[in-house]
Amino acid sequence: MQEWHLDLVTTSALTVMLVMLGFQLKHRIKFLERFCIPVAVIGGFAAAMINLIFKETGFFVIHYDTTLQVPAMVAFFTTIGLAGSYTLIKQGGKLLITYLVICWILVIFQDVVGATLAGLFGLNPIFGVMAGGVSLQGGHGTAAAFGSMAESLGVTDATTVALACATFGLIAGGLLGGPVAARLIKKHQLVIPGEQGTTAPAPLYDREENLQLTTYQLIASGGLILVLMTLGFWSSHWFENAFKIALPSYVGAMFVAIVFRNINDHFRLIKLNNSAIDVIADLSLGFFLTQATMNLKVWDLYSLALPLSIIVIIQIILLTLITLYIVFPLMGKNYDSAVMCSGLMGHGLGAVPSAVANMDAVCQDFRSFSYKAFLIVPLCGAVLIDIIGIPFHVWIINYLN
Repeated sequence: MQEWHLDLVTTSALTVMLVMLGFQLKHRIKFLERFCIPVAVIGGFAAAMINLIFKETGFFVIHYDTTLQVPAMVAFFTTIGLAGSYTLIKQGGKLLITYLVICWILVIFQDVVGATLAGLFGLNPIFGVMAGGVSLQGGHGTAAAFGSMAESLGVTDATTVALACATFGLIAGGLLGGPVAARLIKKHQLVIPGEQGTTAPAPLYDREENLQLTTYQLIASGGLILVLMTLGFWSSHWFENAFKIALPSYVGAMFVAIVFRNINDHFRLIKLNNSAIDVIADLSLGFFLTQATMNLKVWDLYSLALPLSIIVIIQIILLTLITLYIVFPLMGKNYDSAVMCSGLMGHGLGAVPSAVANMDAVCQDFRSFSYKAFLIVPLCGAVLIDIIGIPFHVWIINYLN
């Protein structure tokens, strides 16, 4: 069979075109928009499926030069670290801490359950971790990152498994979040706060004031992120040598960014431009996630499809039961907690955009906006969960390897 090898420039050009294709398909196919499927996943998966068709029909197989995937991934997680402000945690109070601890426990629980079930099916337990908190609480970004880490340790097809599970979970989270909240509200006859409108206020987890986005601001923010990435690479390299533990390439950069953010909050060394950082985050996420998805070897997933599907379905059932019977009472058994439960189903199985979409749908249906839910869920699900989640993923993968 003929093999095509695309060089760095051609691969990069194709990556950008696939992102644009993802935007177009998402705009035209309501299913993709309803379940908040990332445009990078849409475009990248389309390329992976075309590659699969070419291979299965015996024409050729395409190979890509994904050299820029890792730097783009590290840049994205560095921007996530820049959102980890202690000042914002204090705004959420005890309710935020409670929700955050629940998220931390759940991500550990999902990894352990996944590894255990994979072992029972005779699979490498690391595949179970990929079908656990890595892909469910972590979403596609974390799935791609830790899939690459697992493959570097010799676990073939880990990225394919992780991204497939992340897609499965994303759809399930979008389907179940609203019904779970509606069930809680109706079953417990919760008091709905007076109609406050359904438009969310500006997010309280913004990094700084919205300065005008200029070329200078974009370059300055990019320079800061590159410096933090460099310091992160150095710290990760030192940690790996000192403790003999393999780390994903982005871990050091993300934690260096968290430390910098909190030092900067206290001393006001520089003004962080929210708009510029968001642009860099979107660009880097779209680039690295598209390349991770387009490079999937879907044909390697055939033999794993049934056991992995069973593992993810069990994870979905367990999270639903935990949300209904444990999380809801712990969060106060009121309207705000019901809305937060819909968010937990979204990011506990998929990603924060899915969580926000779930909460927005619930607030639209019951015509009452939950200020607490829109503060706590995105902050915990997008940023703070990684403080425990990422070190635990690293530990359990190294332990099982």
